[in-house]
Amino acid sequence: MQTFIMVFALFIIVVLAMAVGYIVQRKTISGSCGGIGALGMEKACDCDEPCDKRKDRMKKEQAWKENQIH
Repeated sequence: MQTFIMVFALFIIVVLAMAVGYIVQRKTISGSCGGIGALGMEKACDCDEPCDKRKDRMKKEQAWKENQIH
């Protein structure tokens, strides 16, 4: 049981240290490899014909972008 408590305390200390570092630097969290764009993919779903749910989401995103331009 003592080992569990020591390991749990170590994890808490590490998480707190990362949180303080994030707060102090005030930088956004970002990937290191460029994400999906680095793989040459245009979108997360690389299928020829997206599903209906994805089409609806794309329509909403497009409408939102058009509203932001005007």
